[in-house]
Amino acid sequence: MFKRWLLALLARVGLIVLGLCSCLFLFYFLACKPTSRRSQQSLQWSAGATSKEGYMALLQEREDTHRHYINSLTKQIAQLKEALQERTKQLQESLEKAKTRGVLPKGLESLHKTPTQTDLKEFFLSQLNQAEVTSGVQVPSEYAVIPFDTFTLRRVYQLETGLSRHPEERPGRRDRRDELISTVETALHVLNGPRQHAHGGRRRRTYSPADFVEGLTRTERDRGTAYELLFKGDGPQDFTQLSLFRPFGPVLKVKSERVAAGSMLINIIVPLSKRPDSFRQFIRNFREVCIQQDGRVHLTVVYFGRDQIDRVKALLDQTTRETQFRSFTLIQLNEEFSRGRGLDVGARAWRRSPNVLLFFCDVDIHFTADFLTSCRLNAEPGKKVYYPVLFSQYNPSIIYSNQTLLPSVQQQLVMRKETGFWRDFGFGMTCQYRSDFLNIGGFDRNIRGWGLEDVHLYRKYLHSKLMVIRCPSSGLFHLWHEKNCADELPPDKYKMCMQTKAVSEASPGQLAELLFRRDIQVHLSSQK
Repeated sequence: MFKRWLLALLARVGLIVLGLCSCLFLFYFLACKPTSRRSQQSLQWSAGATSKEGYMALLQEREDTHRHYINSLTKQIAQLKEALQERTKQLQESLEKAKTRGVLPKGLESLHKTPTQTDLKEFFLSQLNQAEVTSGVQVPSEYAVIPFDTFTLRRVYQLETGLSRHPEERPGRRDRRDELISTVETALHVLNGPRQHAHGGRRRRTYSPADFVEGLTRTERDRGTAYELLFKGDGPQDFTQLSLFRPFGPVLKVKSERVAAGSMLINIIVPLSKRPDSFRQFIRNFREVCIQQDGRVHLTVVYFGRDQIDRVKALLDQTTRETQFRSFTLIQLNEEFSRGRGLDVGARAWRRSPNVLLFFCDVDIHFTADFLTSCRLNAEPGKKVYYPVLFSQYNPSIIYSNQTLLPSVQQQLVMRKETGFWRDFGFGMTCQYRSDFLNIGGFDRNIRGWGLEDVHLYRKYLHSKLMVIRCPSSGLFHLWHEKNCADELPPDKYKMCMQTKAVSEASPGQLAELLFRRDIQVHLSSQK
């Protein structure tokens, strides 16, 4: 009995001791467990990151970690690229040897061809090597030098021919503006790329658009566009210069179609008020080009007032009798002259067909048969309108002042800087289809007198989805005539009229000779 009680007591004591040992072991395990990374960060955050210094230290540590990770990935990517290029080169050499020996397995013929991406890369590199970027090329004369345009984030300083060009201007064309901005952004991406940390592990500065100083750009039409960009450096006299090149790719075919230009009728609309002598010269040109050479034209004359209209009718009747040409329309308006009003009335008066090609013309314009062909080819209903830049003559009495007799009109039609200029600020002569003219809203009928009506119509087309073909025309001339600026014009129109009158008289060199004629004569006399 006693033994049983003693065994039971020992069993209970053993169980109690075992339980106590288990509890002590559990407490020891919990007390000696290592602190997790998250709890360490929490302790660091609660202990030291509450201050500015601790927060900045934590950010710096994380930034260093990310930077090392990025550098590691960059090196790995570069190594993989090199390995891929080496394996590709080995494969190409093996295929070359196999092809030479005639043991190239079937199905591997396509692998022997160079990938398309490599072809493009080699082509672009050849464009870069041929362009005048890294080294100069020999040019025959000073006229063969391609000048650079200087640009900043807001201005473009360019050397362009034409009287409407300014020494500096904001890039008005959207593609030009986007081109310059994207080039600066590309340069910033290159400067701030991963390679900036590859030199000795020293972190370089981060560039921003505010660091851009200026750039140079020029385009070789058959090579590409070169850019020289200048950025601020670390010091006041330190700069970073970056050269970029945008190569041009091969020419791609867009479309090919046959156009029967000879079957297109052109309705030439001429607003007129008095000036019978100028109209006689115009009819002479019309008979030679439109009747004798072309034949597919119609003439609409919108005459303002009644004074001297009999002489205009007599010229039209004489032309009909002598040439048997009857495709004329004469519209008389008893109101004040307005060019836009006359062209609008002439366009809306057409009734012979649903649509017709319109040529808005002035009485002092001389055109050729080639221009009529260009008019037909560069205008398309619902797609294109044609705004040619004409060649404007200077005052013949100034140009040919050293001759006893002035040359004939045909002999004066010579394109030289001494005889005239491209009238790139005028938009009055245009070819467009009647349907497009009516859909766009026509001319502004509130404009009276001289100027601005053509600019408003031109801007309407610029804001539409139609393509505007704007280019110089070698077959369109503006004959010089005395320009009178009426006192009744508003100040802005009168100033514009006087500016046009000034630039239409003679070239800057010829005007300088007139201005300093006395000084020149004194100099010649002293030399004698």
